[in-house]
Amino acid sequence: MEAITWLLIGLALLASEWLGASFDGLLPAAVAALLISVLTAVLPLALWPQLLLFGVLTGGLLLAIRRWSKSQKERTIAQSPAAERATVIGGFDQASSGRVRWQGQSWAADNLEPEQLLAPGAVVVVMGREGTRLQVLASKVEP
Repeated sequence: MEAITWLLIGLALLASEWLGASFDGLLPAAVAALLISVLTAVLPLALWPQLLLFGVLTGGLLLAIRRWSKSQKERTIAQSPAAERATVIGGFDQASSGRVRWQGQSWAADNLEPEQLLAPGAVVVVMGREGTRLQVLASKVEP
């Protein structure tokens, strides 16, 4: 294939990603196609090495992005005395989930001790966060 063909493939994949196609491999494939476009413009390569290089680059970039993505999910909540406590604002009646007010905003929360009932107005301690849900425990000491 010619360099212009790889360039068009890369641009088409980027356009698909930009338009919202929900396939995880589009961005790495687009970058790989653009890199091969530059490489084939400089070095004449046969079709099979180009296709092999495209597959290897796409796979390697996809693995690198997934590894980076996993490391970003492991963020922790900053520890500060003011941020550790939250107030129950509702929903913990018979369920282990409800809502709390933490740092001035309403958050969905999971009670790590579901046998401990949490009434509205109760103070809880924020133990962690999973996505947009807080994990809380009943506070042993009232403010």
